[in-house]
Amino acid sequence: MRLRSDIFVSALLRRVFARGDFAAVEKKGSEEAGAIFIRQQFRDGTQNLFGPAPQSMFDEEDSGDRLFELRLTREDAAKVSDMLDRERKFDPDLWIIELEADDIDGIVPMPDERRNPLDRA
Repeated sequence: MRLRSDIFVSALLRRVFARGDFAAVEKKGSEEAGAIFIRQQFRDGTQNLFGPAPQSMFDEEDSGDRLFELRLTREDAAKVSDMLDRERKFDPDLWIIELEADDIDGIVPMPDERRNPLDRA
């Protein structure tokens, strides 16, 4: 069973604040099952964008987890906003969370590299 979006976002915000960083809900989506996008703001004005990981990244054990993949890396805010606008047209129930944190290790759950079948050499 997957954790509700509103509960996941609340826990995410608490983890960020506990580390002394800042986070805000830019757009509130569906409380039960809205997709969550995370915008990571850096001091130089660039941003990373994380979106839901594709289903192929999940094993049976973590089928109820929320995992994220990096969609854009160190891009200007306008490019990130454009991508989020396209996503919003496709899914108006999505959440957008903005983080001001240089390090997101332990905050944003990412799939292990070994689980991605496309990365196996």
